[in-house]
Amino acid sequence: MENQTKRSNKTAKIVFWVSTGLLALFILPGIFFMNSPEAVEGTKHLGIPTWLAMEIGIGHFIGGLILILPFFGKRIKEWAYVGCGIKYLSALIGHLAVDGVTPMSFSPLIVFAVLLTSYISYHKMIKAEK
Repeated sequence: MENQTKRSNKTAKIVFWVSTGLLALFILPGIFFMNSPEAVEGTKHLGIPTWLAMEIGIGHFIGGLILILPFFGKRIKEWAYVGCGIKYLSALIGHLAVDGVTPMSFSPLIVFAVLLTSYISYHKMIKAEK
């Protein structure tokens, strides 16, 4: 039984770090492209004001750091997961509202699924450590 628990915890850690690493690869470089012509045009297309796009971009970067750095506590990580989740669901809603039902409108759900995988495996990992 104990061996199975150790294996389960190891699997949770691997899933957590792979999914969270993928999130970091998606989230963290975004701060360097916030002012790119493509990003500016994309936010303008969705009707998002420049100040809000900057605020969301900076907040998303900070949330990505919180998720990837292990020394942040559970509570702040929870808020980072919530913030990122709201961003991806809002992106889905925004794309559907502006562009209608197109395949690209659903691309935020892919990242949201990776976020959920990270979140679930994080809690399995924390539970196994108790």
